[in-house]
Amino acid sequence: MAPTPRSSRPDSVGANAVETARAALLEAVDSVDVGDHEGVRADGDRTVSHDFACTRKGYRGWRWSVTVTRAPRQRSVTVNEIVLLPGGAAIVAPQWTPYKERVQPGDMNPGDLLPPEDDDARLVPGWSAGDPAVDNLVDPTSVRPVADEVGLGRGRVLSLEGRDIAAQRWYDGPQGPDNELTRQAPHECRTCGFLVQMSGPLGTMFGVCANGLANDDGRVVSLDHGCGAHSKTKLSRSSAPRTLPEPVLDTVGIDDVETF
Repeated sequence: MAPTPRSSRPDSVGANAVETARAALLEAVDSVDVGDHEGVRADGDRTVSHDFACTRKGYRGWRWSVTVTRAPRQRSVTVNEIVLLPGGAAIVAPQWTPYKERVQPGDMNPGDLLPPEDDDARLVPGWSAGDPAVDNLVDPTSVRPVADEVGLGRGRVLSLEGRDIAAQRWYDGPQGPDNELTRQAPHECRTCGFLVQMSGPLGTMFGVCANGLANDDGRVVSLDHGCGAHSKTKLSRSSAPRTLPEPVLDTVGIDDVETF
């Protein structure tokens, strides 16, 4: 059955039951927590809600809502419920977000566990490359599924989608090209002697920095990243240490020698 549409105008009997609603509210809460009547709302046929200001400490901007209703052809109302509702200026808790959506890089502490979902799109079975064009050619009785069953292989590996997500995150991060360190670097990482190359598709865009004096030592960096510790970096003539002239010995005069 289709739901009954709510009336836009409140029922007159229920709208006039302000004191009945207030009396019911004062039976439930202390009188010091109840303020002035702030209006009435239609909730349906012969059902209305009366709003009263909430003066309770710590609940600024909230309101008491008392819902009353009546049966057809009745001239008296019955109190349905009493609730405390937030207004537009009320301080309320933020909308709840699952913890896995709140976790940020660096939040993990020793002992914390963050298992992936069973249907995590970033992972595929160990015998799958995540590419249907390739996976359909894999013999299900091949060595990879067998090795996984006896514990010789990884049960799940990175999917193509997971690889692309990681690559985009690395490229957009501080080890990518869009940062002040790279903009002021003399050369890119692709020409640096400290760059350790990566194998596979990710090696076309990334490597690992092996310069112990660089900010990115041990981190994945994009090939178009850069820093001032590049292997080809040379100081300009103005920045280089000054070469002092050879000392000149005075062989004509007599030097004063302290005596002890």
